[in-house]
Amino acid sequence: MFGIIRPCRHSLSETLRSSWTAHLCGLCLALRDDHGQLARTATNYDGLVISVLVEAQGPRAAGGRRTAGPCPLRGMRSAEVAQGEGARLAAAVSLALASVKVRDHVLDADGVFAKRPVAAGARAVARRWDRQSTGGGAGLGFDTAVLLDAADRQGELERAAGPGTSVLLVTEPTETATAAAFAHTAVLAGRPGNATALAEAGRLFGRLAHLLDAAEDQQEDAAAGQWNPLTATGTGRDEAERLCRDAVHGIRLALKDVELTERALVHRLLAHETGLAVDRVFGHGAGCSVTAGGQHAHGSDAHDPHARAAHGGAAHGHGPHPGGPLIGEPPTPLPPKKPRRSGLAGCAVWAAMACTCQLMCCEHEDPFSREKKEGWCQRNCDCDCGNCDCSGCDCDCCDGCDCCDGCDCCDCGCDC
Repeated sequence: MFGIIRPCRHSLSETLRSSWTAHLCGLCLALRDDHGQLARTATNYDGLVISVLVEAQGPRAAGGRRTAGPCPLRGMRSAEVAQGEGARLAAAVSLALASVKVRDHVLDADGVFAKRPVAAGARAVARRWDRQSTGGGAGLGFDTAVLLDAADRQGELERAAGPGTSVLLVTEPTETATAAAFAHTAVLAGRPGNATALAEAGRLFGRLAHLLDAAEDQQEDAAAGQWNPLTATGTGRDEAERLCRDAVHGIRLALKDVELTERALVHRLLAHETGLAVDRVFGHGAGCSVTAGGQHAHGSDAHDPHARAAHGGAAHGHGPHPGGPLIGEPPTPLPPKKPRRSGLAGCAVWAAMACTCQLMCCEHEDPFSREKKEGWCQRNCDCDCGNCDCSGCDCDCCDGCDCCDGCDCCDCGCDC
């Protein structure tokens, strides 16, 4: 999974988290259904925005969701996932961009791609994905050639770039490609009037993605002797950050001109998460923490015991009062503790959970003690959540943000 939009699960309300997961799983399954199992490796966080935009521009049609079977990455649980033209367009775009990424790795001889057999196989996969993405896009009226042409032009611009060259000349192909994909969501949704504003949002999203990727990889590229747009053009990190924040601001302005029937998730991903991505890459993220009870704390409250006590013992009013139940309140009965499994049974459960990725990817019961545990990925996630804790209805996600006008991105009923 790659991309600049990485919403922390703690910062999304249950409704938005379920919707985001539905689009992510829908993209993965659309890749599988249309292009085969290998194509699922092209699943990425940014690609699902295409699916979100299509659905958000019109009333959800019957059949916009379907029940998917158990999946290891969901802890072998079934789930409601997005389907239809939005997911298929996201799949075609993601596959085209993945083929470009594979060719870049081959040309740069990155890691295992430096070995001839691997490089030959990768080129074959890239050619196959080009054909599949072209066919998938054509069925939706979208010409993926604009994406592949942009990739070809990218190489020419990079070879010509040098100190003093504007870095925006290098980001232009990415901007053009994402603008076309965003604009076509308006066509699929039957909202042609949105195409211009969405093209502008897509153009700036492409610029942002390119610059953040360059800033994030700059040190690693320098160590490996790889080409980097910021280094090659002599663009300082302060200037790169300014361009990124201007892009975020432009995306927010463009979204105001887009007619949406379901604005919450689009607004959260494109107006808020883009800003958090800039904070994360340039080292300005406030971060978050999760208390022992599983509650979400932000900022100074996450580390200040006096602040937690003032809120009732846990961040934003959750958890037990520091002195026990308030006077007159009956104590909350604890749920009965499940019996511990024997060594043999625990080992069997552990093996089953390991094979289905539950130990890595999702909340689960400890195979032996049966206590609730978070998966390794969740325990080690980079929580750049911002300042919105919807579970406590203490919403300040719009403070200091010029993109919100009665926004419902938090989906917590606070009119924030």
